[in-house]
Amino acid sequence: MVMPIFARKIIVGAVLLLLLPTIILFTYINSSRFLCKEKKEMRLTGQEMVYLRKALSRHVYYLAETIGERHHENPSSLDKSIDYIVHEFEQAGYSASFEYFGEANYRNVIAELPGVLKPDEVILVGAHYDTVWLSPGADDNASGVAVLLEIARIIRDRSLNKTIQFVAFGNEEQPFAAGPDMGSAVHASRARQDDTAIVAMFSLEMLGYYTDEPGSQHYPEIIGWLYPDKANFVGFVANLPSGKLLLQSLKSFRCNSDFPAEGLLIPENFVPDIRRSDHASFWDQNYPALLVTDTAFYRNENYHTLADMPDTLNYEKMAELTIGLISMLESLSGHPVD
Repeated sequence: MVMPIFARKIIVGAVLLLLLPTIILFTYINSSRFLCKEKKEMRLTGQEMVYLRKALSRHVYYLAETIGERHHENPSSLDKSIDYIVHEFEQAGYSASFEYFGEANYRNVIAELPGVLKPDEVILVGAHYDTVWLSPGADDNASGVAVLLEIARIIRDRSLNKTIQFVAFGNEEQPFAAGPDMGSAVHASRARQDDTAIVAMFSLEMLGYYTDEPGSQHYPEIIGWLYPDKANFVGFVANLPSGKLLLQSLKSFRCNSDFPAEGLLIPENFVPDIRRSDHASFWDQNYPALLVTDTAFYRNENYHTLADMPDTLNYEKMAELTIGLISMLESLSGHPVD
């Protein structure tokens, strides 16, 4: 039976009506009014940038090559990952602590930079350190952990108004994803029970794969026509309740960095894939949270395979991104002299 023309028009009209808020928000986020007119980009010396690139590479190679796949079926790999993360936090001047959960005593690793004027307000930066089975997980997610560690190192001696909490999460991957033994779900739930005022959460998820090749970037069909086709940017992704944080964060990032950045604000049921990381645990506890990502399998064909190796990542781009994220965090937190 052929659908009548008027019925098809009604369906098309309904779809466009549902998409209209996303189109309007996309236009606003990427309009000239939203772009920063004066850049305040944080500058490192050439030597400091070289050190940062080498440090990011060192973290990724250790996690993905020296240790390799990191999951519950190989508990020693998780222990080695945790030992490395703790060592790096302590080398940066933090006192690392553990958050235990599950019958197997899985662990999140936590370090904090206390705020000066608003210490009860917490900006949480997190990245998961586990992998799927049979993948070394360079991009997913040694890259996120590497950026986490370097943000923590560089920002350590800064005086900021709000507390910055760094968390390396366990058990983001299956079979724990979206379950009670997912590290971020445990942390978010306990934070809500303790009335912790998390004012922003950033999930660092796959941050190392970039290319300027045309046609290298892909998207869910519903939004693909709105965005660029080159996989050379970082994405900031929010559900509707986190929209304000997205606007603040993206504008701050663009005001402090020339690194290409795209924002997506869309209902979760429109694109269910936007829930696929630790930020969704905080959405579920009604905290504002963003996914910060190179978009994973929408550009990186090595996703969840043996080919997700350290030599496939771009450490120069990762260093530029790290500096932009540090500047964004400082801007969102504020300094005591602001």
